[in-house]
Amino acid sequence: MSDQGPDPSEVTPDSLLHSGGSDDATPEDLVLASGRDVTPENLEWARKRLEKEGRAAIESELP
Repeated sequence: MSDQGPDPSEVTPDSLLHSGGSDDATPEDLVLASGRDVTPENLEWARKRLEKEGRAAIESELP
């Protein structure tokens, strides 16, 4: 095993990675993915963002 990391030819490019899952993200999912506390204000922020951006809102929060 090498300390240099994986062979670049065997690594999935970031542009092809996604969070997976077919279920719709909830406001709580988005709040948690963004590293925020689950508060009524943050849930409202997440609800609005999910309405506007859909699943892309949570995808943009994940590495």
